[in-house]
Amino acid sequence: MHAPLTREIDDVTHYLSRLTLIAAALFGLAAAPASAQRTPQQVAEAALKAAPVFDGHNDVPEQLRDRYRNVIAEFDFNDSSKVPSNGWAEGGMHTDIPRLRAGKVGGQFWSVYVSASLDEPEAVVAVLEQIDVMKRVIARYPRDLAFVTTADGAAAAMKQGRIASLLGMEGGNSIGESLAVLRQTYDLGARYLTLTHSKTLSWADSATDAPQHDGLTDFGHKVVREMNRLGMLVDISHVSEATMMDVLDEAKAPVIFSHSGARAVDGHPRNVPDSVLARLPKNGGIVMAVGYPAFLSEDYRQWSADNAAETARLNSLYPGDPKAVTDGVAAWVGANPRPKATVAQWVDHIDHIRKVAGIDHIGLGGDYDGMEIGPEGAEDVTGYPALFTELARRGYSQADLEKIASRNVLRVLRGAEAYAGSVKGMAPIETPAVGTGE
Repeated sequence: MHAPLTREIDDVTHYLSRLTLIAAALFGLAAAPASAQRTPQQVAEAALKAAPVFDGHNDVPEQLRDRYRNVIAEFDFNDSSKVPSNGWAEGGMHTDIPRLRAGKVGGQFWSVYVSASLDEPEAVVAVLEQIDVMKRVIARYPRDLAFVTTADGAAAAMKQGRIASLLGMEGGNSIGESLAVLRQTYDLGARYLTLTHSKTLSWADSATDAPQHDGLTDFGHKVVREMNRLGMLVDISHVSEATMMDVLDEAKAPVIFSHSGARAVDGHPRNVPDSVLARLPKNGGIVMAVGYPAFLSEDYRQWSADNAAETARLNSLYPGDPKAVTDGVAAWVGANPRPKATVAQWVDHIDHIRKVAGIDHIGLGGDYDGMEIGPEGAEDVTGYPALFTELARRGYSQADLEKIASRNVLRVLRGAEAYAGSVKGMAPIETPAVGTGE
């Protein structure tokens, strides 16, 4: 064969081989799943577009009480970065409407928290005031916020592009040991009650106070049963492990942890132990993973304990010299900077909850405006897209992310409503009126 002809044949063969390789690559790209073609950020964006964040706990109402005494004529929810100080280092709030939009928040449980230090009669008045002030805020911004009380109402508001706004009570002292008060707050729109806050009650043990009852008392069991009858979510953030177990024994509807982490990742007693996580699938409930730095980072928690110990040591050494104590603590902090919690650590908690309880039992409860500042990378409510991007980077699918964002909590809310519907003919649980002496 002549040399020129041989070269031409070789060139054609090489060209055809390249075409075959290109075609195979294009076929492989077309056959690959869509998620394999997208960056983690794109997966997160698609998930949050399909299912915006439905957050379990935000303390804007507490900020309104602390900063404005609930007189909110001057409060602008379109910009809360410059508001009267409440003594926190960061000054402004974590939440306003533009930042909720940037954070892809489509649903929010607003926490109508009142202090655990209030006596029960004062707490009942205070929670009514908090319900009132948040309703007034929601009504003031009808294009952006919608007051809702059901899962269908929340889904409809989110579909309309408004932020579905529900109310959650934090701390059982706000019912004044009265099922009648519980029923009336439900009628006013409250859709969950956190059974305790930082202090043990006469009917339920707190996670951060000395236990008195080994969980729930008889009245505590009645509270859970009546909440189930009403369709009100039982929130067991803040309660002791024994109380968690008693609630799971009693509950006929899914429960929530409105803002808690995994105790195996950070040993704070506010977090959920594996013994409880393992029971969640049978109950159907969810842990709404919290962003509070002390609950995310074990290093942060240990630093806080060391800081408290040093403060106590200095107070003991200089009981009559507060300046010496202040200066000494400042010097200690200078030599021992506070560790920072991160978005990655927030995801570590979600990873662990998924490992023990499963993907169907995870939500989000940031606790924004209930802490000094959120974790690095998610310092305020704009941080949720970064959290979801990190989840996607670790291999969570779009369907997984949609469950975490809002589908799981809507399912739980519907579960509570369905149980209430199934016992519609059941009479309210009666207990003697408070103060009758009976």
